[in-house]
Amino acid sequence: MPSGLDAAQMRQIESLVKSKRHIKRGQTLFANGMPFQALFAIRSGAFKTCVFNAQGHEQVFGFQIAGELLGLDGFVSNRHCCDAIALEDAQVCVMPIQELQTVSEEIPALASHLHRIMSAEIVRERGLLLLLGGMRAEERLAAFLIHMTERLAARGFSSAQLMLRMSRQDIGSCLGLQIETVSRAFGKLVEQGLIALDKRHVTIVDAQGLKSLAQLA
Repeated sequence: MPSGLDAAQMRQIESLVKSKRHIKRGQTLFANGMPFQALFAIRSGAFKTCVFNAQGHEQVFGFQIAGELLGLDGFVSNRHCCDAIALEDAQVCVMPIQELQTVSEEIPALASHLHRIMSAEIVRERGLLLLLGGMRAEERLAAFLIHMTERLAARGFSSAQLMLRMSRQDIGSCLGLQIETVSRAFGKLVEQGLIALDKRHVTIVDAQGLKSLAQLA
C-alpha cells in the first residue's frame, strides 16, 4: 500500500482484491504467453519465475516471496513473458489489471507506488546481471544470500535466518552455476565461518564478512 492515503482511498484500493487463490507446490500461477489479466500479491509461500527453451531447459530469473508482487512482466506486451511456479503451497491475492489501472488514474499515489515497485524490479534484475559478471561462485552465492535476507528483513522477517524454498538446481540456474558448484560454494561459506547450514536452513553467522565477500560492503 502507498502511504498518505485517507480511509476512503484505502478502502478503494483494498476493493481491488477480487479473490484469493491457493497454489499448490509445483503448480503454475501463470505461464509464458498467457494474456496479462491481473497482478498477484503473494500472501504466503514463495515462487520462482523462469522460462523454458525449445529443448525444455529451464532458466530461472528470480524468486519472489510473501509481500511481493508477481505479474509485472505483463505490462510490456499485455502477455506474460515467463512462468511463475510455486516453490511451496502458496496463497496470492488477485488484482485485475483493468480495475487496477482505473483506480490508479483516480489515486495518483497508487500509480507512483506501482512505478516504484517496477523500478525496484529493474534494479534487482540489474544487480543479478552484475552477479554473473566476473564473480567467483562463492561470491555470487554470498550476494544472493545477502539480497534474500535483506528482502525478508524489509518485510519484517529475520535478517539472520533464511529457509531456502528453492532447490540447489534453481539457485544454480539463477546464478549461472552448476548444481555441484553451488554445493561446493555453500561448503566454502560454512568453512569460512560466514554461514551455518542445516539442510535448507541457513543462519547468517557473519553478515559483514558475507557482504565483504560479495563486494557489497
